[in-house]
Amino acid sequence: MKDNSTHGYLDMDLLRFTTAGSVDDGKSTLIGRLLYDSKAIFDDQMEAMEKASSKRGTGEVDLSLLTDGLRAEREQGITIDVAYRYFATPKRKFIIADTPGHIQYTRNMVTGASTANLAIILVDARKGILEQTCRHSFIASLLGIPHVVFCINKMDLVDYDEAVFTRIQKELEDFSSKLEVRDIRYIPISALKGDNVVDRSDRMSWYQGPTLMYLLENIHIAGDLNHIDRRFPVQYVVRPMTEEHHDFRGFAGRVQGGIFRKGDAVQVLPSGFQSTIKTISLGEREVEEAFAPQSVVMTLVDEIDISRGDMIVSPNNAPESSQDVDVMLCWFNERPLQPGGKYALKHTSRDCRVMVKEVKYKMDISTLHKAEGDQTIRMNDIGRVHLRTTVPLHFDKYQRNRYTGSIILIDEGTNETVAAGMIV
Repeated sequence: MKDNSTHGYLDMDLLRFTTAGSVDDGKSTLIGRLLYDSKAIFDDQMEAMEKASSKRGTGEVDLSLLTDGLRAEREQGITIDVAYRYFATPKRKFIIADTPGHIQYTRNMVTGASTANLAIILVDARKGILEQTCRHSFIASLLGIPHVVFCINKMDLVDYDEAVFTRIQKELEDFSSKLEVRDIRYIPISALKGDNVVDRSDRMSWYQGPTLMYLLENIHIAGDLNHIDRRFPVQYVVRPMTEEHHDFRGFAGRVQGGIFRKGDAVQVLPSGFQSTIKTISLGEREVEEAFAPQSVVMTLVDEIDISRGDMIVSPNNAPESSQDVDVMLCWFNERPLQPGGKYALKHTSRDCRVMVKEVKYKMDISTLHKAEGDQTIRMNDIGRVHLRTTVPLHFDKYQRNRYTGSIILIDEGTNETVAAGMIV
């Protein structure tokens, strides 16, 4: 099954979600249960799992074995940052970004969750909210994930007690009121026994809400994209130079916001020149309009000098343009951030160099407090940093547009990606 989300047409039937939780709170079992109960497992995987389970003699099929092949590799020191799994039901296609639960893997959660529509955060019914719960919730909020589902797992180990669920839900509501998440849901589940994952639970008849699978299949994600601010970063200038298309000059890229229609007036940044859209092509065919996240080729009525890294926008609704940007930076690298250090920066289709002017504060993720005295940003830390770029960036705040509001930093010496940033 291929991920059509990048193939030019809009695939609203694709939901990307990420799973997060502390170690041993049943994440592997939950993913296994979703795949098993929605019949998205190959027969040979099923046989191997049944064999391995019967060797252990537990009597039940161990669903965590489906995803734990990767864990064995992690333990041997092979770094697998994020495992992506694909499955489908008749209603929707899914991509799961499975990220490790340990504190030292904050950067992996940031990587896996950066494109997610929804985050599932597991909470062990016996333990309630842990530091990791707060950390994962904060990262989900920081990354602008529109939908968060708290799954209170292992309800079978607390006798499916409604009071336990209600208490944990109340604590989560108090904590998450500090977060910027539009849509938060709470579901009591047992991934091991299958309660409320795909099938409704008879043992928790007090819970009247949807099962997890029903929610994943039906949650509305079309409204999560920004269809107001028109943003088209140019990735490539198309000049075929053939007899047939001798004078053709098109601009290829991916719509990162808004809706572009033939005949619309547009402005090109940074030059400021204005023109009108002549044609829009999606693959081989011409279309009347294009919208996020379609990849298209546009032509304009006027001959304007445009190159990679420029952005086509509305004349009356341009993004901010500046060489000074404030970002919330998640640091990925073993070498800490160097104040005054220079890095390569990628933002949409624009590449430039950047200097770290100031570290404003570091976040204490477990308390959501700002540590203003601590300027050292090490691996997995998140902090607010002021950057100065060599050329102006055309950007929106990350909360308004996740695509035009994000950057990555690269160490020019090693070519490693050292940080991801959300423009504030």
